[in-house]
Amino acid sequence: MGAADLVAAQRADGAGSDRDADSTRGTSYPLGATSTHSGVNFSVYARGATGVDLLLFDREDDAKPARVISLDPYENVTYHYWHVFVPRVRPGQLYGYRVDGPFDPARGLRFDHSKVLIDPYGRGLAVPRNYARATAYGVDNTATAMKSVVDTSAYDWEGDEPLHRPASRTIIYEMHVRGFTQNPNSGVSPEKRGTYLGVIEKIPYLKDLGITAVELLPVFQFDALDSPPGRVNYWGYAPVSFFVPHQAYSTRRDLLSPLKEFRDMVKALHRAGIEVILDVVFNHTAEGDQNGPTFCYRGLDNSAYYVLEPDRRHYSNYSGTGNTLNANHPIVRRMIVDSLRYWVKEMHVDGFRFDLASILARDSNGSVLANPPVLWDIESDPCLAGTKMIAEAWDAAGLYQVGSFIGDSWREWNGRFRDDVRSFVRGDDCSVRKFADRILGSWEIYQHKEREAEQSVNFVTCHDGFTLNDLVSYNHKHNEANGEENRDGADDNRSWNCGVEGPTDDPGIEELRNRQVKNFLTITLMSLGLPMLLMGDEVRRTQLGNNNAYCQDSDLNWFDWSLLEKHGDIHRFVKLLIARRLLRDEGPERDRLTLNQLLMSATKAWHGIKLTQPDWRDCSHSMALMGEIKRQKTVFYFLFNAYWEPLTFELPSAGNGKPWRRWIDTFLPAPQDIMPWQEAPSVEGRTYKTGPRSVVVLWAPYGEEEPESARLR
Repeated sequence: MGAADLVAAQRADGAGSDRDADSTRGTSYPLGATSTHSGVNFSVYARGATGVDLLLFDREDDAKPARVISLDPYENVTYHYWHVFVPRVRPGQLYGYRVDGPFDPARGLRFDHSKVLIDPYGRGLAVPRNYARATAYGVDNTATAMKSVVDTSAYDWEGDEPLHRPASRTIIYEMHVRGFTQNPNSGVSPEKRGTYLGVIEKIPYLKDLGITAVELLPVFQFDALDSPPGRVNYWGYAPVSFFVPHQAYSTRRDLLSPLKEFRDMVKALHRAGIEVILDVVFNHTAEGDQNGPTFCYRGLDNSAYYVLEPDRRHYSNYSGTGNTLNANHPIVRRMIVDSLRYWVKEMHVDGFRFDLASILARDSNGSVLANPPVLWDIESDPCLAGTKMIAEAWDAAGLYQVGSFIGDSWREWNGRFRDDVRSFVRGDDCSVRKFADRILGSWEIYQHKEREAEQSVNFVTCHDGFTLNDLVSYNHKHNEANGEENRDGADDNRSWNCGVEGPTDDPGIEELRNRQVKNFLTITLMSLGLPMLLMGDEVRRTQLGNNNAYCQDSDLNWFDWSLLEKHGDIHRFVKLLIARRLLRDEGPERDRLTLNQLLMSATKAWHGIKLTQPDWRDCSHSMALMGEIKRQKTVFYFLFNAYWEPLTFELPSAGNGKPWRRWIDTFLPAPQDIMPWQEAPSVEGRTYKTGPRSVVVLWAPYGEEEPESARLR
C-alpha cells in the first residue's frame, strides 16, 4: 500500500470522518485550542501542508479517533494557518492533528500523515501509559501518541500575583520537583512524593532556610524516554511542549490535574513569599536529529521550527542534543514569547532561566546575530516587564556571552564566578586576582553596562556538575552508572578530594571537607551579585561523584532528608548566612543601585597579611578586604586564607574605638564557626590568626549607635 492509499484508508476507516458536518470556518487567532461557551476554535500553523485533519479522541490510548474533521484547504485556511470551530467541544477534550504534505528530507520537508501530532500551543497533554519513543518511528502511532488537551485556564487564584521581589533581596534555590520529595524519608505522604503538591508540603523547610526563590529544573512537558536504553531523562531537558506542565509531577492522571496542581504549588509558594523561576529550554526539542521521532514540530513545518544544515536533510546541533530550535524565525519567535506570556499571566511564574540562551542569538544559518529579534522581543515585551530573566549565556558549540548578553534586564549565570572561586578555594596558583574580581560582582565583566549589581548570578554548583559535597570529595568524575563508560560529563571540575577519593571515615579529612564547604557557602552568599544554591548543598547531598546525573531517577539524585540531622551544622551555617545577607541588602535605595554606583559609593580597601599590602603575586593564596555599608553603619573585614598553613593577618582599626566582632570563622567547630549576629564575640588585639584553608568575617559598628538591623541578629 502506497502513502496515498494509506491516507485514503485512514480517512475512510469509519472513525467519523467529516469535512464540515457541523463545524464552521473558525479563526486563525488565537493559535491553539480556545474554549468558548459554545465550542472550541482550533488553529495551527502548517506552511506547505496540503491537508490537515483534526482528530478528536475519547481516551488517551484510543487506537482510532472518535471523530476526524478534515479541514477544507480553501475554507479553513488563512495564510499558513489551518483553523476550524467545532461546536459542543468542552474542556478536557483530547485532540491531535494529521498533516499531509511532501516528505522530501533533501528539501527539508518531513510531512508524514501517519503520525498524530500534538498542538504546539496546546495547554494540556495526555501521555498514554504505553507511550514509547520507538513507536514514533513506525507507520501509524495513533494508540501510542501523545494527545493535546483543551483547557479553559479557569482557576481561582484568590488574588495571587507574581511577587516581583527585588533581586537584591533574592536567594535562589535550584531544585528538582521530583527529587525534592521523592525520597521515602522526606516525610511527604506517598501519593504526593515527587509532585507539585509534595513541594507544597516542604515549603516550611524552604521558608526556614531563608530561600526567597525556587528555580525549578524543567517542568514543561518533556519526554522522559529521551535517554540511553534502560534509563530515563530525569532532569527534563527534552521538551515536548512549551505550554504544558509536566504530567508526571501531578498526583493524578486525569487530564487537567497537572495544570491545577502546578498552580496550587505556585500560589502556595507565593503565600510564603517565595518566587517561582522556571528553567526553560527553548533551544531544542525532544524530536532529536533526523532519526528521531515525529510528534509535533517537524511534522508541521520542519524548516521553520529547526535550524537545518546546508544539505537540508540534517539538523544543526548547537544544543548538543541532536537539533536546534530556529528561535529567530517569526513563527518560533512568536511561540517563545507567547509561551513566556502564558506562564506569567496564566500560571503566575516570577521568572525564567534560559538553558543555553546563546542559541537564541543565532539565525537560521547558525550565525550569531548582533541584535537577535527573539531576545529583544522578550526584553521589550510589556507583559514580561519585571519578570526575572536569567541567561545561561553560552551554548554547546562554543559561543560564550557572559558579560556581553544583550539588553538591560537580563541576568546571567556567571560561569566565571564558579570557575574562579573553585580555583582559589582549591589553592591554585594565579587565582587571587580573579577571585577578588568575582567577590565584587565581577566588576571587570559588567562595569561597561549600567545594570544592577545582581546582573551576575553567583553559584559554585548547579544541577550540571558536582554537588558541593562532591566538589570537595572527588578529584575525578564517576559517571559509570550512566552507561557511557564515564565519557560523559565535564572533565574540568576544579575539584579537590581533600586527600581521599570519595567517602571516608577519616575525621581529619571530613573536618577539612566541612570547612571547604563552609568556605564556598560564605563566599557565594557574601559576594556582590545574586546568589544561587543547589538543592541539598546545605546538608552536603552527594551524587557519589556523578557530575552528569541527568539520567538517574534514584536516590543518587533525590534529596536525602536524613542528612539534615547528619550535617545540621552546615544547615545552621547556611541559615545564619542567608539571614544576614537579606538584612545587608534591605532598603529601597539599595534596590536601585547599579554595580558601578554600589562600588563607587562603598568604602573598600584591599590588604594582605600586612595592612595596605595586598599580595597579588601568582603564588599568593590569601587576601583581606575591608568594606563599609554606610547606610547600616557597619564595617566588614573579610580574611581569605586558601593556603595550607595558618596565616596571621594584621587588623585595621574598626573606627570609633569599637572592637571587631567575629561573626564567621570556618576553621572553628560549630557553633563557633558562625555566630548569631548580635552574639558575635569581640576580637582582642591587632592581629587575627586564621586557620589553614579558612574564611573569617569580622564586623564592627561605626557611628554613634549600632544600626537596628544589626541588633536583629
